[in-house]
Amino acid sequence: MKLGDKLRSLRSVEGSLRGLGRSMTQQELAAAMKREIGRGLSQAYLSQIENGARPHLTHTTRELLARFFRVYPGFLVDDPEGYTPGLQSELRAIDAKVDSWLFAGAEQFTADPELQRGLLAIAQHEDSRRAILLLAEILRTPDLAERLSEVLHPGTHSKNGQRGSGHPPPTTLQN
Repeated sequence: MKLGDKLRSLRSVEGSLRGLGRSMTQQELAAAMKREIGRGLSQAYLSQIENGARPHLTHTTRELLARFFRVYPGFLVDDPEGYTPGLQSELRAIDAKVDSWLFAGAEQFTADPELQRGLLAIAQHEDSRRAILLLAEILRTPDLAERLSEVLHPGTHSKNGQRGSGHPPPTTLQN
């Protein structure tokens, strides 16, 4: 699939996610990018990308589009010669939906930075679907979550999973 086709597809998905019942227009995309991430691209530039006049993106443009659409920046390139859409698995499509859902969820939890960081960490994982499935298995296995928590952060959690008193919170990685 060519870059322009991918951008048109992303506009279609985004329009659906926003309840428009149609693709976002290039003008709507340009305005939404400026409003939501503070920087954007012009409608004319988006048109050039979609029509193949700009087959390669600058690093900055790729990062802006990836951030807005919540996709991996490497997705925003032409697919290699010989690649066909039939090679894409249904799981990849599901992964993209899961990542989009996780990023959107993280935005909803600004009042709980720890939860927000957790959702972002899963969304940014190479295989977020597998990470969620692994978490489910950890939680299904009796006492495994508590044992892992104690190993990773000794003394910070009690038996019922709540933070113990007098102990500092576990350290988290900063983005």
